[in-house]
Amino acid sequence: MAKSMKNPPTYGVTSVDHALQLAVILQVEGPITVSEAARRLGVARSSAHRLLSTLVYRDFAVQNDDRSYRAGPVLEIAAKAQSNVGALRTAALGPLRTLVDTLDETANLSIRTGRTVRFIASVECTQALRVGNREGMVFPAHQVSGGLVMLAALADDELTALYAHAPSDGSEERPDLAELRGELRAVRSSGVAVNLERSERGLVAIGRGVIDASGATIAAVSVSMPSVRYSPDRVKEIVSALTVSADRISAEMHGRGR
Repeated sequence: MAKSMKNPPTYGVTSVDHALQLAVILQVEGPITVSEAARRLGVARSSAHRLLSTLVYRDFAVQNDDRSYRAGPVLEIAAKAQSNVGALRTAALGPLRTLVDTLDETANLSIRTGRTVRFIASVECTQALRVGNREGMVFPAHQVSGGLVMLAALADDELTALYAHAPSDGSEERPDLAELRGELRAVRSSGVAVNLERSERGLVAIGRGVIDASGATIAAVSVSMPSVRYSPDRVKEIVSALTVSADRISAEMHGRGR
């Protein structure tokens, strides 16, 4: 089910050190309450709540049903992230900027870890009404265009194994595998995936895979726009620009690997 489009909190958090301390506590020690966070940091409960709310917004934390907070998808991915993520991001920034210049829509690069996708690079367009920066955010892979592209690269038995077990806390919305397989067959056939308000209401995105020298899909490049500006007539132009961008990123990565 699509959620409302993510927007930043109305307040700004300047205490980066406190936020980083909380992130470490969540990752190393486990769940924490607002009161305990306030005590550990020596701040007011209202300040601790704002810090934790900002970590939730950036997917560094997740709020439990009992109102405590636990480590979010970004911290889980950080423990598993491959060393070439930084190189991949660096290789993508130039092509992403060109993509934005071409289409004047926000462009992103994402990677998949298990059943989630993390945005590792984002370049916003200049239009007043636009999709904001998604860098660092994490979404279920089956809900976003880049995730669908990367899932489509899996063999059927790999997909089955990936979704074989659900989290014991019931925190994850699992896809209907039969329906997902049908969608992924269409993605394999076309080479692109379209997200029509699937992950966030009011947002449309189109994604294409980025491959390495061996032909393996290592990431996905996508273009996101407000749904009011989307038209099927734009798809051909967008896919063409995405293909150029994906090929440039692949070439950059191949050149760095020599």
